[in-house]
Amino acid sequence: MEDLFYLDHCSSTNDEVVSFLLYPNSNFIAAHTFNQTKGRGQYGNLWKSVAGKNLAYSLAIKCESVKVSHFLFNYYTAVLVKKFIANVTDKSVKIKWPNDIIVQNKKVCGILLEKKKIKGNQYFIIGIGINILQEEFDDISNAGSLYTQTKGCFDLKEFTEDFHIFMTQNLKLIPSESEILNLFNKNLYKKDEISVFEKEEVRQNGIIRFADENGEIHIEFENGVQSFYHKEIKLLY
Repeated sequence: MEDLFYLDHCSSTNDEVVSFLLYPNSNFIAAHTFNQTKGRGQYGNLWKSVAGKNLAYSLAIKCESVKVSHFLFNYYTAVLVKKFIANVTDKSVKIKWPNDIIVQNKKVCGILLEKKKIKGNQYFIIGIGINILQEEFDDISNAGSLYTQTKGCFDLKEFTEDFHIFMTQNLKLIPSESEILNLFNKNLYKKDEISVFEKEEVRQNGIIRFADENGEIHIEFENGVQSFYHKEIKLLY
């Protein structure tokens, strides 16, 4: 595929995809590898990946083609990834706020959305890491892969090409902000369920009610509903 570039290995596909933006024929340019050594997650977290087992994929799209807010675009990206994984696994898949993908209570995918100015143009860089064939996760008790959660085997190359086609086709016509927000909340992990949350080393029960258009999560506790930004509170598995 002329707009999907393969790297034998790299530190971060979000950094490497920039070098392919010299190709102006497509509004979507993507880079991927099955051996990423220093992947980044949200807020400086590391995304660790075993070589030859998982996908690191980054898609660059011009900001001018995105007519929704940064928060809603982040939500829509998560909705699309959720839908693709549900399609290929035939399993129940949820979105853990703000944009982790959960299959049967294990995180199989993380998403990092960045904005970069390159040669005078603003781009959204969507970094997506999907654990596909990895079998063991040692110290990461909340992580899994498509294999561990479904016992399905996947061809990495075929999976990536299908995923790229799915993402680019669905990003050509982005729904309204209200539609995105509705889809996101419809697929929100642990919504309307009693869960345990941790804030400043204090644990308490609460119920996720909804995520809003400003990127906040609204949680109902005994003393009422409170809203939080990412990293202000932690949902415990």
